[in-house]
Amino acid sequence: MNLPWALSQLQRCIGAALCAASLAGCAVGPDFAKPVTALHDMALTPRQEGASVPTTSDAGVPSQWWMLFNDAVLADLELRAQGHNLDLQMASERIEQGRAQLGITSADLLPSVGAGASYVREALSEHGKFAALGAPTRPSDFWQLGFDASWEIDLWGRARRAREGATASLEATLYDREATRVALSAEVARTYLELRGTQAQLDIAQQNLAVAERLVGLAESRGRNGIATRFEISSALAQLGTIKSTIPGLTEHRNALMNALALLLGEEPRALDAQLRGTMPLPSLPASVPVGITSELAHRRPDILRAEAQLHAAVASIGVAKADFYPRIGLRGRVGLEAFELGDLGSWDSRFFSVGPTVYLPLFQGGRLVQRLALSEARQREAALAYRQTVLRAWHEVDNALDALTARERQYAELLASYEQNRQALHVAERGYQEGAADYLSVLTAQRNVFASQSSLNASATGATLALVHLYKSLGGGWDPEARP
Repeated sequence: MNLPWALSQLQRCIGAALCAASLAGCAVGPDFAKPVTALHDMALTPRQEGASVPTTSDAGVPSQWWMLFNDAVLADLELRAQGHNLDLQMASERIEQGRAQLGITSADLLPSVGAGASYVREALSEHGKFAALGAPTRPSDFWQLGFDASWEIDLWGRARRAREGATASLEATLYDREATRVALSAEVARTYLELRGTQAQLDIAQQNLAVAERLVGLAESRGRNGIATRFEISSALAQLGTIKSTIPGLTEHRNALMNALALLLGEEPRALDAQLRGTMPLPSLPASVPVGITSELAHRRPDILRAEAQLHAAVASIGVAKADFYPRIGLRGRVGLEAFELGDLGSWDSRFFSVGPTVYLPLFQGGRLVQRLALSEARQREAALAYRQTVLRAWHEVDNALDALTARERQYAELLASYEQNRQALHVAERGYQEGAADYLSVLTAQRNVFASQSSLNASATGATLALVHLYKSLGGGWDPEARP
Protein backbone atom coordinates (compact mmCIF):
# COMPACT_ATOMS: atom_id res chain seq x y z
CA MET A 1 0.00 0.00 0.00
CA ASN A 2 1.30 3.46 -0.95
CA LEU A 3 1.06 5.31 2.41
CA PRO A 4 1.96 8.80 1.11
CA TRP A 5 -0.73 8.52 -1.57
CA ALA A 6 -3.28 7.41 1.03
CA LEU A 7 -2.43 10.28 3.31
CA SER A 8 -2.76 12.76 0.47
CA GLN A 9 -6.19 11.36 -0.34
CA LEU A 10 -7.18 11.70 3.32
CA GLN A 11 -6.00 15.31 3.35
CA ARG A 12 -8.06 16.05 0.24
CA CYS A 13 -11.20 14.59 1.80
CA ILE A 14 -10.69 16.50 5.02
CA GLY A 15 -10.04 19.71 3.09
CA ALA A 16 -13.21 19.23 1.07
CA ALA A 17 -15.17 18.57 4.25
CA LEU A 18 -13.82 21.71 5.91
CA CYS A 19 -14.62 23.74 2.81
CA ALA A 20 -18.17 22.44 2.85
CA ALA A 21 -18.42 23.17 6.56
CA SER A 22 -17.32 26.75 5.94
CA LEU A 23 -20.32 27.12 3.65
CA ALA A 24 -22.64 25.94 6.40
CA GLY A 25 -23.00 29.31 8.05
CA CYS A 26 -26.55 29.84 6.80
CA ALA A 27 -29.21 27.51 8.17
CA VAL A 28 -32.46 26.98 6.31
CA GLY A 29 -35.75 27.87 7.91
CA PRO A 30 -36.98 31.08 9.56
CA ASP A 31 -34.97 32.83 12.27
CA PHE A 32 -36.76 33.42 15.54
CA ALA A 33 -37.73 36.99 16.41
CA LYS A 34 -39.08 37.91 19.82
CA PRO A 35 -42.82 38.61 19.56
CA VAL A 36 -43.98 42.15 20.24
CA THR A 37 -46.76 42.59 22.80
CA ALA A 38 -49.07 45.49 23.55
CA LEU A 39 -48.60 45.28 27.30
CA HIS A 40 -47.04 48.72 27.42
CA ASP A 41 -50.44 50.16 26.50
CA MET A 42 -52.16 48.68 29.54
CA ALA A 43 -52.98 51.05 32.40
CA LEU A 44 -52.76 49.46 35.84
CA THR A 45 -55.47 51.54 37.45
CA PRO A 46 -58.78 50.42 39.00
CA ARG A 47 -62.04 51.17 37.21
CA GLN A 48 -63.86 52.54 40.26
CA GLU A 49 -63.42 56.24 40.83
CA GLY A 50 -62.92 57.36 44.36
CA ALA A 51 -62.06 53.85 45.49
CA SER A 52 -60.10 53.43 48.70
CA VAL A 53 -57.22 51.08 47.95
CA PRO A 54 -53.69 50.80 49.31
CA THR A 55 -51.41 53.24 47.55
CA THR A 56 -49.71 51.68 44.53
CA SER A 57 -46.14 52.47 43.58
CA ASP A 58 -44.05 51.98 40.47
CA ALA A 59 -41.40 50.06 42.41
CA GLY A 60 -40.62 46.65 40.98
CA VAL A 61 -42.65 43.73 42.22
CA PRO A 62 -40.70 42.22 45.14
CA SER A 63 -39.70 38.63 44.60
CA GLN A 64 -40.71 37.84 48.21
CA TRP A 65 -43.91 39.88 48.17
CA TRP A 66 -45.40 37.92 51.09
CA MET A 67 -42.99 39.75 53.40
CA LEU A 68 -45.25 42.80 52.98
CA PHE A 69 -47.78 41.08 55.27
CA ASN A 70 -45.20 41.22 58.08
CA ASP A 71 -46.13 37.72 59.28
CA ALA A 72 -43.25 35.56 60.50
CA VAL A 73 -45.23 32.32 60.26
CA LEU A 74 -46.17 32.98 56.64
CA ALA A 75 -42.55 33.80 55.80
CA ASP A 76 -41.41 30.53 57.41
CA LEU A 77 -43.99 28.50 55.50
CA GLU A 78 -42.99 30.10 52.19
CA LEU A 79 -39.33 29.33 52.81
CA ARG A 80 -40.04 25.69 53.68
CA ALA A 81 -42.32 25.25 50.69
CA GLN A 82 -39.59 26.48 48.32
CA GLY A 83 -37.27 23.76 49.62
CA HIS A 84 -39.63 20.80 50.06
CA ASN A 85 -42.59 21.12 47.71
CA LEU A 86 -42.82 18.02 45.52
CA ASP A 87 -44.27 19.78 42.46
CA LEU A 88 -41.30 22.15 42.49
CA GLN A 89 -38.89 19.23 42.80
CA MET A 90 -40.54 17.46 39.84
CA ALA A 91 -40.21 20.66 37.80
CA SER A 92 -36.49 20.70 38.64
CA GLU A 93 -36.16 17.12 37.44
CA ARG A 94 -37.80 18.09 34.14
CA ILE A 95 -35.04 20.69 33.78
CA GLU A 96 -32.43 17.96 34.14
CA GLN A 97 -34.26 15.98 31.45
CA GLY A 98 -34.15 19.03 29.20
CA ARG A 99 -30.42 19.43 29.76
CA ALA A 100 -29.86 15.79 28.88
CA GLN A 101 -31.96 16.15 25.73
CA LEU A 102 -29.94 19.22 24.72
CA GLY A 103 -26.75 17.19 25.16
CA ILE A 104 -28.13 14.41 22.97
CA THR A 105 -29.15 16.86 20.25
CA SER A 106 -25.84 18.75 20.38
CA ALA A 107 -23.97 15.49 19.81
CA ASP A 108 -25.21 15.47 16.21
CA LEU A 109 -22.84 18.37 15.49
CA LEU A 110 -19.78 16.35 16.51
CA PRO A 111 -18.06 13.40 14.86
CA SER A 112 -18.85 9.96 16.18
CA VAL A 113 -15.97 7.57 16.74
CA GLY A 114 -16.15 3.89 17.65
CA ALA A 115 -13.76 1.02 18.12
CA GLY A 116 -14.35 -2.59 17.20
CA ALA A 117 -12.67 -5.96 17.23
CA SER A 118 -13.67 -9.24 15.65
CA TYR A 119 -12.43 -12.79 15.31
CA VAL A 120 -13.83 -15.52 13.06
CA ARG A 121 -12.73 -19.01 12.20
CA GLU A 122 -14.07 -20.12 8.85
CA ALA A 123 -13.64 -22.70 6.11
CA LEU A 124 -14.90 -22.86 2.53
CA SER A 125 -16.99 -25.71 1.25
CA GLU A 126 -14.99 -28.23 -0.72
CA HIS A 127 -17.89 -28.40 -3.15
CA GLY A 128 -18.37 -24.66 -3.46
CA LYS A 129 -17.59 -22.45 -6.39
CA PHE A 130 -14.57 -20.89 -4.67
CA ALA A 131 -13.06 -24.37 -4.16
CA ALA A 132 -13.67 -25.05 -7.84
CA LEU A 133 -11.60 -21.99 -8.64
CA GLY A 134 -8.76 -23.29 -6.53
CA ALA A 135 -9.32 -21.52 -3.23
CA PRO A 136 -8.06 -23.42 -0.18
CA THR A 137 -10.77 -25.08 1.91
CA ARG A 138 -8.87 -25.69 5.10
CA PRO A 139 -10.08 -23.77 8.22
CA SER A 140 -8.46 -20.39 8.88
CA ASP A 141 -8.63 -17.60 11.48
CA PHE A 142 -9.25 -13.95 10.73
CA TRP A 143 -8.51 -11.18 13.25
CA GLN A 144 -9.52 -7.55 12.90
CA LEU A 145 -9.07 -4.44 15.07
CA GLY A 146 -10.09 -0.96 13.99
CA PHE A 147 -11.69 2.43 14.51
CA ASP A 148 -14.72 3.80 12.67
CA ALA A 149 -15.49 7.52 12.45
CA SER A 150 -18.28 9.45 10.78
CA TRP A 151 -19.28 13.07 10.69
CA GLU A 152 -22.29 14.63 9.02
CA ILE A 153 -21.43 18.10 7.76
CA ASP A 154 -24.27 20.37 8.86
CA LEU A 155 -24.35 22.16 5.52
CA TRP A 156 -28.02 23.20 5.74
CA GLY A 157 -28.20 23.75 9.49
CA ARG A 158 -30.39 20.77 10.35
CA ALA A 159 -28.38 19.85 13.45
CA ARG A 160 -27.96 23.47 14.45
CA ARG A 161 -31.70 24.10 14.20
CA ALA A 162 -32.29 20.96 16.25
CA ARG A 163 -29.88 22.23 18.90
CA GLU A 164 -31.57 25.64 18.81
CA GLY A 165 -34.93 24.00 19.39
CA ALA A 166 -33.57 21.86 22.23
CA THR A 167 -32.07 24.95 23.85
CA ALA A 168 -35.42 26.74 23.62
CA SER A 169 -37.19 23.70 25.05
CA LEU A 170 -34.74 23.71 27.96
CA GLU A 171 -35.53 27.37 28.55
CA ALA A 172 -39.23 26.50 28.54
CA THR A 173 -38.68 23.93 31.30
CA LEU A 174 -36.70 26.49 33.30
CA TYR A 175 -39.55 28.97 33.09
CA ASP A 176 -42.03 26.18 33.79
CA ARG A 177 -40.29 25.63 37.13
CA GLU A 178 -40.45 29.35 37.90
CA ALA A 179 -44.15 29.40 36.96
CA THR A 180 -44.60 26.54 39.42
CA ARG A 181 -42.70 28.59 42.01
CA VAL A 182 -44.98 31.60 41.46
CA ALA A 183 -48.10 29.44 41.76
CA LEU A 184 -46.69 27.73 44.86
CA SER A 185 -45.92 30.97 46.71
CA ALA A 186 -49.41 32.26 45.93
CA GLU A 187 -51.06 29.00 46.98
CA VAL A 188 -49.18 28.88 50.29
CA ALA A 189 -50.16 32.49 51.04
CA ARG A 190 -53.76 31.92 49.95
CA THR A 191 -54.15 28.81 52.08
CA TYR A 192 -52.49 30.41 55.09
CA LEU A 193 -54.61 33.57 54.90
CA GLU A 194 -57.76 31.54 54.43
CA LEU A 195 -56.75 29.51 57.50
CA ARG A 196 -56.37 32.68 59.56
CA GLY A 197 -59.72 33.90 58.28
CA THR A 198 -61.36 30.61 59.25
CA GLN A 199 -59.79 30.78 62.70
CA ALA A 200 -61.06 34.34 63.06
CA GLN A 201 -64.52 33.11 62.07
CA LEU A 202 -64.26 30.40 64.74
CA ASP A 203 -63.37 33.08 67.26
CA ILE A 204 -66.39 35.13 66.17
CA ALA A 205 -68.60 32.09 66.59
CA GLN A 206 -67.21 31.50 70.09
CA GLN A 207 -67.84 35.13 71.04
CA ASN A 208 -71.41 34.98 69.77
CA LEU A 209 -71.86 31.63 71.50
CA ALA A 210 -71.00 33.29 74.81
CA VAL A 211 -73.51 36.05 74.09
CA ALA A 212 -76.19 33.53 73.15
CA GLU A 213 -75.57 31.53 76.34
CA ARG A 214 -75.88 34.70 78.41
CA LEU A 215 -79.17 35.56 76.72
CA VAL A 216 -80.46 32.03 77.30
CA GLY A 217 -79.66 32.39 80.99
CA LEU A 218 -81.34 35.79 81.06
CA ALA A 219 -84.47 34.49 79.31
CA GLU A 220 -84.72 31.49 81.60
CA SER A 221 -84.30 33.74 84.66
CA ARG A 222 -87.03 36.04 83.42
CA GLY A 223 -89.19 32.99 82.70
CA ARG A 224 -88.84 31.73 86.25
CA ASN A 225 -89.94 35.14 87.46
CA GLY A 226 -92.94 35.06 85.15
CA ILE A 227 -91.69 37.92 82.99
CA ALA A 228 -90.49 36.08 79.86
CA THR A 229 -92.68 33.88 77.72
CA ARG A 230 -91.92 30.39 76.49
CA PHE A 231 -91.41 31.89 73.03
CA GLU A 232 -88.53 33.99 74.28
CA ILE A 233 -86.83 31.01 75.94
CA SER A 234 -87.29 28.79 72.87
CA SER A 235 -86.01 31.52 70.58
CA ALA A 236 -82.92 32.01 72.74
CA LEU A 237 -82.22 28.27 72.76
CA ALA A 238 -82.75 28.08 69.00
CA GLN A 239 -80.28 30.91 68.42
CA LEU A 240 -77.79 29.16 70.70
CA GLY A 241 -78.14 25.94 68.68
CA THR A 242 -77.76 27.82 65.39
CA ILE A 243 -74.46 29.35 66.49
CA LYS A 244 -73.22 26.02 67.86
CA SER A 245 -73.98 24.34 64.51
CA THR A 246 -71.49 26.58 62.69
CA ILE A 247 -68.53 25.49 64.82
CA PRO A 248 -68.07 21.86 63.55
CA GLY A 249 -68.01 22.98 59.91
CA LEU A 250 -65.51 25.74 60.65
CA THR A 251 -63.34 23.32 62.62
CA GLU A 252 -63.38 20.84 59.75
CA HIS A 253 -62.42 23.56 57.27
CA ARG A 254 -59.61 24.75 59.57
CA ASN A 255 -58.18 21.23 59.81
CA ALA A 256 -58.42 20.75 56.03
CA LEU A 257 -56.50 24.00 55.46
CA MET A 258 -53.75 22.95 57.87
CA ASN A 259 -53.44 19.65 55.99
CA ALA A 260 -53.39 21.53 52.67
CA LEU A 261 -50.45 23.59 53.90
CA ALA A 262 -48.70 20.42 55.04
CA LEU A 263 -49.14 18.95 51.56
CA LEU A 264 -47.69 22.08 49.95
CA LEU A 265 -44.66 21.71 52.22
CA GLY A 266 -44.29 18.01 51.39
CA GLU A 267 -45.27 16.98 54.92
CA GLU A 268 -47.63 14.29 56.20
CA PRO A 269 -51.14 15.18 57.48
CA ARG A 270 -51.29 17.00 60.84
CA ALA A 271 -47.58 17.83 60.67
CA LEU A 272 -48.33 21.55 61.04
CA ASP A 273 -51.15 21.31 63.59
CA ALA A 274 -48.94 22.22 66.55
CA GLN A 275 -47.62 25.30 64.74
CA LEU A 276 -50.85 26.53 63.19
CA ARG A 277 -53.66 25.46 65.51
CA GLY A 278 -53.30 28.52 67.72
CA THR A 279 -55.42 31.43 66.54
CA MET A 280 -53.49 34.40 65.17
CA PRO A 281 -54.87 37.65 63.79
CA LEU A 282 -55.36 37.96 60.06
CA PRO A 283 -52.45 39.96 58.58
CA SER A 284 -53.42 43.45 57.51
CA LEU A 285 -52.90 44.87 54.06
CA PRO A 286 -49.69 46.84 53.49
CA ALA A 287 -50.05 50.60 53.24
CA SER A 288 -48.24 50.64 49.88
CA VAL A 289 -48.59 48.01 47.16
CA PRO A 290 -45.66 47.93 44.71
CA VAL A 291 -47.05 46.65 41.41
CA GLY A 292 -44.27 47.48 38.98
CA ILE A 293 -44.71 48.99 35.54
CA THR A 294 -46.79 47.34 32.87
CA SER A 295 -44.03 47.04 30.29
CA GLU A 296 -42.16 44.71 32.65
CA LEU A 297 -45.05 42.26 32.91
CA ALA A 298 -43.89 40.23 29.90
CA HIS A 299 -40.47 39.87 31.53
CA ARG A 300 -41.82 39.10 35.01
CA ARG A 301 -44.39 36.43 34.31
CA PRO A 302 -42.61 33.12 33.74
CA ASP A 303 -45.61 31.65 31.92
CA ILE A 304 -45.21 34.33 29.23
CA LEU A 305 -41.49 33.61 28.98
CA ARG A 306 -42.27 29.89 28.82
CA ALA A 307 -44.71 30.44 25.96
CA GLU A 308 -42.07 32.54 24.16
CA ALA A 309 -39.50 29.75 24.52
CA GLN A 310 -42.00 27.19 23.26
CA LEU A 311 -42.65 29.41 20.23
CA HIS A 312 -38.88 29.60 19.65
CA ALA A 313 -38.63 25.80 19.71
CA ALA A 314 -41.52 25.51 17.25
CA VAL A 315 -39.83 27.96 14.85
CA ALA A 316 -36.57 26.01 15.03
CA SER A 317 -38.39 22.76 14.20
CA ILE A 318 -39.41 24.29 10.86
CA GLY A 319 -35.71 24.64 9.98
CA VAL A 320 -35.13 21.00 10.87
CA ALA A 321 -38.02 19.92 8.66
CA LYS A 322 -36.84 22.05 5.73
CA ALA A 323 -33.26 20.80 6.00
CA ASP A 324 -34.52 17.23 5.49
CA PHE A 325 -35.28 18.15 1.85
CA TYR A 326 -31.58 18.80 1.13
CA PRO A 327 -28.74 16.32 0.65
CA ARG A 328 -26.90 15.07 3.70
CA ILE A 329 -23.15 15.22 3.18
CA GLY A 330 -20.83 13.43 5.53
CA LEU A 331 -17.34 12.08 5.92
CA ARG A 332 -16.70 8.48 6.88
CA GLY A 333 -13.43 6.79 7.65
CA ARG A 334 -12.02 3.52 8.89
CA VAL A 335 -8.57 2.54 10.05
CA GLY A 336 -7.25 -0.58 11.73
CA LEU A 337 -5.39 -3.86 11.54
CA GLU A 338 -6.39 -7.24 10.14
CA ALA A 339 -4.56 -10.54 9.73
CA PHE A 340 -5.08 -14.27 9.54
CA GLU A 341 -2.65 -14.82 12.41
CA LEU A 342 -2.95 -13.10 15.78
CA GLY A 343 0.78 -12.47 15.92
CA ASP A 344 0.68 -10.58 12.61
CA LEU A 345 -1.54 -7.82 14.04
CA GLY A 346 1.55 -6.05 15.30
CA SER A 347 2.99 -5.86 11.78
CA TRP A 348 2.85 -2.56 9.89
CA ASP A 349 1.74 -4.47 6.81
CA SER A 350 -1.48 -5.51 8.58
CA ARG A 351 -2.82 -1.96 8.52
CA PHE A 352 -5.85 -0.89 6.48
CA PHE A 353 -7.86 2.31 6.11
CA SER A 354 -10.67 3.82 4.10
CA VAL A 355 -11.88 7.42 4.02
CA GLY A 356 -14.24 9.36 1.83
CA PRO A 357 -17.34 11.52 1.61
CA THR A 358 -20.92 10.25 1.68
CA VAL A 359 -23.98 11.87 0.16
CA TYR A 360 -27.62 11.03 0.85
CA LEU A 361 -30.37 12.66 -1.21
CA PRO A 362 -34.02 11.88 -0.45
CA LEU A 363 -35.78 11.13 -3.73
CA PHE A 364 -39.09 9.61 -2.72
CA GLN A 365 -40.50 9.53 0.81
CA GLY A 366 -44.19 9.07 0.10
CA GLY A 367 -44.95 12.66 1.15
CA ARG A 368 -43.41 12.16 4.59
CA LEU A 369 -41.09 15.17 4.38
CA VAL A 370 -43.81 17.46 3.04
CA GLN A 371 -46.21 16.50 5.78
CA ARG A 372 -43.52 16.80 8.44
CA LEU A 373 -42.88 20.36 7.31
CA ALA A 374 -46.62 21.08 7.29
CA LEU A 375 -46.87 19.66 10.81
CA SER A 376 -44.00 21.83 12.04
CA GLU A 377 -45.52 24.95 10.52
CA ALA A 378 -48.93 24.17 12.05
CA ARG A 379 -47.31 23.69 15.47
CA GLN A 380 -45.51 26.99 15.07
CA ARG A 381 -48.79 28.77 14.33
CA GLU A 382 -50.38 27.09 17.36
CA ALA A 383 -47.45 28.17 19.56
CA ALA A 384 -47.82 31.74 18.30
CA LEU A 385 -51.52 31.70 19.19
CA ALA A 386 -50.71 30.16 22.58
CA TYR A 387 -48.26 32.99 23.25
CA ARG A 388 -50.89 35.60 22.38
CA GLN A 389 -53.41 33.80 24.57
CA THR A 390 -50.96 33.72 27.50
CA VAL A 391 -50.27 37.44 27.18
CA LEU A 392 -53.98 38.24 26.90
CA ARG A 393 -54.77 36.08 29.92
CA ALA A 394 -52.07 37.87 31.91
CA TRP A 395 -53.59 41.20 30.91
CA HIS A 396 -57.03 40.10 32.14
CA GLU A 397 -55.71 38.60 35.37
CA VAL A 398 -53.93 41.79 36.38
CA ASP A 399 -56.94 43.95 35.54
CA ASN A 400 -59.34 41.65 37.40
CA ALA A 401 -57.03 41.45 40.40
CA LEU A 402 -56.82 45.23 40.68
CA ASP A 403 -60.60 45.55 40.45
CA ALA A 404 -61.05 42.80 43.04
CA LEU A 405 -58.66 44.52 45.47
CA THR A 406 -60.48 47.81 44.99
CA ALA A 407 -63.90 46.23 45.48
CA ARG A 408 -62.82 44.37 48.62
CA GLU A 409 -61.44 47.53 50.17
CA ARG A 410 -64.65 49.44 49.52
CA GLN A 411 -66.73 46.53 50.77
CA TYR A 412 -64.69 46.28 53.95
CA ALA A 413 -65.19 49.98 54.73
CA GLU A 414 -68.97 49.69 54.32
CA LEU A 415 -69.18 46.46 56.35
CA LEU A 416 -67.12 47.97 59.17
CA ALA A 417 -69.59 50.83 59.49
CA SER A 418 -72.48 48.37 59.40
CA TYR A 419 -70.90 46.22 62.11
CA GLU A 420 -70.42 49.18 64.43
CA GLN A 421 -74.08 50.12 64.06
CA ASN A 422 -75.28 46.55 64.65
CA ARG A 423 -73.07 46.21 67.72
CA GLN A 424 -74.55 49.38 69.19
CA ALA A 425 -78.06 48.16 68.35
CA LEU A 426 -77.42 44.87 70.18
CA HIS A 427 -76.16 46.74 73.24
CA VAL A 428 -79.26 48.95 73.31
CA ALA A 429 -81.59 45.96 72.74
CA GLU A 430 -79.98 43.90 75.53
CA ARG A 431 -80.20 46.80 77.95
CA GLY A 432 -83.81 47.46 77.07
CA TYR A 433 -84.67 43.76 77.44
CA GLN A 434 -83.04 43.64 80.89
CA GLU A 435 -85.03 46.69 81.93
CA GLY A 436 -88.25 45.35 80.45
CA ALA A 437 -88.51 48.16 77.91
CA ALA A 438 -87.98 45.90 74.84
CA ASP A 439 -89.12 42.43 73.85
CA TYR A 440 -86.81 39.56 73.12
CA LEU A 441 -87.51 39.67 69.39
CA SER A 442 -85.52 42.92 69.21
CA VAL A 443 -82.61 41.30 71.02
CA LEU A 444 -82.75 38.22 68.79
CA THR A 445 -82.79 40.32 65.65
CA ALA A 446 -79.92 42.50 66.85
CA GLN A 447 -77.86 39.46 67.82
CA ARG A 448 -78.37 37.83 64.43
CA ASN A 449 -77.41 41.06 62.71
CA VAL A 450 -74.21 41.35 64.75
CA PHE A 451 -73.23 37.74 64.01
CA ALA A 452 -73.93 38.19 60.31
CA SER A 453 -72.06 41.51 60.08
CA GLN A 454 -69.07 40.10 61.99
CA SER A 455 -68.92 37.13 59.63
CA SER A 456 -69.23 39.35 56.57
CA LEU A 457 -66.57 41.71 57.88
CA ASN A 458 -64.16 38.83 58.50
CA ALA A 459 -64.89 37.35 55.06
CA SER A 460 -64.28 40.75 53.47
CA ALA A 461 -60.97 41.22 55.30
CA THR A 462 -59.88 37.74 54.28
CA GLY A 463 -61.01 38.41 50.70
CA ALA A 464 -58.98 41.62 50.57
CA THR A 465 -55.78 39.82 51.54
CA LEU A 466 -56.54 37.04 49.05
CA ALA A 467 -57.13 39.66 46.34
CA LEU A 468 -53.67 41.06 47.04
CA VAL A 469 -52.21 37.56 46.78
CA HIS A 470 -53.92 37.11 43.41
CA LEU A 471 -52.63 40.50 42.27
CA TYR A 472 -49.03 39.57 43.00
CA LYS A 473 -49.51 36.18 41.38
CA SER A 474 -50.87 37.86 38.24
CA LEU A 475 -47.89 40.23 38.26
CA GLY A 476 -45.50 37.27 38.31
CA GLY A 477 -44.26 37.80 41.86
CA GLY A 478 -42.54 34.94 43.63
CA TRP A 479 -39.29 34.63 41.67
CA ASP A 480 -36.40 36.89 40.71
CA PRO A 481 -36.12 37.43 36.93
CA GLU A 482 -32.66 38.91 37.36
CA ALA A 483 -31.36 35.67 38.89
CA ARG A 484 -31.82 33.49 35.82
CA PRO A 485 -32.67 29.89 36.74
